[in-house]
Amino acid sequence: MFDNSLFPSDKFSRRRETVFLLLSGLFVGTLAMLNILGITRLINFSFTVLGVTIPFKVFIGVLPYPITFLCTDFISEFYGRKRATRVVWTGFILNIWVIFILWVAGILPPVPEMNPGTGLPDPDNANYLFYQLRRFTFSATFASMIAYLTAQFIDVHIFHYLKRISSGKLLWLRNNGSTLTSQLVDSLSVVLITYFFTTAIRVPDGMHAARFLFILIFSNYFFKMFAALIDTIPFYIGVKFLTKYLDIDPLSEYRKKN
Repeated sequence: MFDNSLFPSDKFSRRRETVFLLLSGLFVGTLAMLNILGITRLINFSFTVLGVTIPFKVFIGVLPYPITFLCTDFISEFYGRKRATRVVWTGFILNIWVIFILWVAGILPPVPEMNPGTGLPDPDNANYLFYQLRRFTFSATFASMIAYLTAQFIDVHIFHYLKRISSGKLLWLRNNGSTLTSQLVDSLSVVLITYFFTTAIRVPDGMHAARFLFILIFSNYFFKMFAALIDTIPFYIGVKFLTKYLDIDPLSEYRKKN
């Protein structure tokens, strides 16, 4: 029999739990998607600014990543640092779960014969796509777990630090300041770890490794920086709407001090 007592009866309490679940679900779902997509495809083009051609290279897994920082900013703003930290750890556990499932699936029989040179089945083997995706996901998740934990905790810490020193004012500062700093750490970490500790990133023939890595890091950070600046608009709109919808004043502790 369904037990209604397990759920809050107050309208605003139900809304708060529902929004928290939606934000957390979007956060962990995006993490799972970006780790599986990971480095399966390199987006590569260039654009010209003031007569200077600038190369732009990002792996497809980077595209949904900025939404995770928007989610933790919303959770930090309305639910506090502790809940935001718990969601970050939940995402970390999810990464381990994805790796575990792929590992188990790869060792269950029948395991195809692997090519010594590539560590993969022959391309015409029906299992080739799975094992290629498995290797890419292993490599991307190993790097992203380290970068992710570091960047997300930096994001949460700086967000609350800026909120505290500004007495809850300057919403744009804590949103952008926390995200831009943490994304720089993330861009450096994920590219360098993936390159030096896995074989997933291959430098194109004729290009120096340092130049290629710089382009990857710059492209990653430029995209994330642009996304962070753009998401200031939905963050402002979301905070204004959710303050009334959830009946939560995120600045109440600062109003009491004044």
